[in-house]
Amino acid sequence: MLDLPGTLSLDSSPQVLKERSAGRIAGLPMLCLGLVIVLGGGALTIHGGVAALVDTLVFLAGALVLRGLIAVGPGQARVVQLFGRYTGTVRLPGLQWVNPFTTRRQLSTRIRNHETPVLKVNDADGNPIEIAAVVVWQVRDTVRAVFDVDDFTEFVAIQAETAVRHIGMSYPYDAREMGKVSLRENAEDITHELSAEIAARVAPAGVGVVESRLTRLAYAPEIAQAMLRRQQAEAVVAARQRIVEGAVGMVRLALSRLEEEAVVQLDEERKAAMVSNLLVVLCSEQATQPVINTGTLYQ
Repeated sequence: MLDLPGTLSLDSSPQVLKERSAGRIAGLPMLCLGLVIVLGGGALTIHGGVAALVDTLVFLAGALVLRGLIAVGPGQARVVQLFGRYTGTVRLPGLQWVNPFTTRRQLSTRIRNHETPVLKVNDADGNPIEIAAVVVWQVRDTVRAVFDVDDFTEFVAIQAETAVRHIGMSYPYDAREMGKVSLRENAEDITHELSAEIAARVAPAGVGVVESRLTRLAYAPEIAQAMLRRQQAEAVVAARQRIVEGAVGMVRLALSRLEEEAVVQLDEERKAAMVSNLLVVLCSEQATQPVINTGTLYQ
C-alpha cells in the first residue's frame, strides 16, 4: 500500500478472483413467466398514448425475463459478468435464469487431449532425440481459465511442449551407468515427473492434468543407425559376460567335485589344461570337435 499526501491510495497487489457459484433461479418457471408477460403485452388491444406505452413496457419486461435464460449442458459452465465484474459461475446443467443484464461466457469443463508435435531435442548426453507426449487435461477453475490467461487452450499447448522439451533434455536416452535414470529404461518415473511438471506449469490457467504419456521416444534419424550398432555391441558384450560368468562357475564346480570324490588326482598343470579345455567348450559359439590324445599330457 502506497500513501502519498494529496494523492489517492494505490494498491500494487492485484485482486485475486476465486470461482464461486453465481446467483441463479430455476429456468423453467422463469420461461413460463416470460412467455406470459410477452403474450399478455401483445394481447393488449387498447391503443392510445398511455396504453401504448404500457404495452411497450410490458413487452420489454417479458423480453428481459427471457433474455436471462441460459441453457447449461453437461460438461459445460457459464462464467457470468455484470458490467465487466465477475459475479459467479453456473455449473448446474439444465435451464437456468440469471440477471438479464449480465454477459455469459460458455466454457467447456470436459476432459480433453492434447498431443504435442514430435520435438527434436538433445538429451543429457548431447544426443539428438525425437520425443512427443499426449496430455489429458481438464478446466477445474473457470475464473482462472477466463481471466488469468488470454487463451487457456493455447497456454496448455505451449506449456506442455515446454515441459516435454525440458524432460527430454534432463535425462539421457540410455543409461550407461548402473542405477542412472534414463528416458528409455525408466518410463514410469519419467511419466510421473512429466505429469507433475506440466501440472505445475498449467496451474495458473486453472487447468488440472489427469494424465500424461510419452507417445514417441527415439533417436533422431541422423544417428539412429550408429546408436543401434552401439546397442547391439553392448548387448553382445553383456551376453558374453554372462556366458563367461556361467562357464567359470561350471569349471569351479567340476574341479571341486573331482577333488571331493577323488576321481582323479590333478596337478596344477593338468588343472590348467582342463580349465582351458572346458572354457573353450563352454564359451565357444560353435560346436567343438574333440581331439583324442594318444600319448600323455607331457608328451
